[in-house]
Amino acid sequence: MADRSGIFAGNDPFAIAAAWLAEAEPVEPNDANAIALATVDAAGLPNVRMVLLKEIEPDAFVFYTNYGSAKAREIEGAGKAAFVLHWKSLRRQIRVRGMTEREDGPQADAYYASRSMRSRLGAWASAQSQPLASRTALMAEVAKVTAAKGTNPPRPPFWGGFRLRPLEIEFWADGAFRLHDRFQWRRETMDATWEIRRLNP
Repeated sequence: MADRSGIFAGNDPFAIAAAWLAEAEPVEPNDANAIALATVDAAGLPNVRMVLLKEIEPDAFVFYTNYGSAKAREIEGAGKAAFVLHWKSLRRQIRVRGMTEREDGPQADAYYASRSMRSRLGAWASAQSQPLASRTALMAEVAKVTAAKGTNPPRPPFWGGFRLRPLEIEFWADGAFRLHDRFQWRRETMDATWEIRRLNP
């Protein structure tokens, strides 16, 4: 497309996403990789929360969570999810929708091992999304887990990643007088060629 140049240039949407994230990292005050992750429950009621995007792969986006959490149960129930990355500092956003799959192998082990010791112990101690009596009860569980697992615990079997393989990716950049620039990459199946089109603001 002739007018897809500058920050929108290129034929690989994952490379564009990675470039935008790299540009945001030095200017966003906190968590440039924070995504608003949207799911739906069994009744079709939407849910959204902030999660940290940990990897942009050649054909997917990866984040991690407790598999017992509400988000994980909803992701596995639907087999699909969506998210938006938004950077106020750059006045840009990326919207993604697609299919999901677990990442609970060596890649998840490696990411878990890279986390701080307290975060690793916290993953064992927290029954994410379940009712909690008090902060004191949570800290007591952390102490119990620390005594049982030591200071280098393995990845819990109930904790790991999800890979989102997109069917749609939209790149949005702020424009003067709210005449924004929007380009959508869309494919019918994972094996299909991307169709790229400019959208009205």
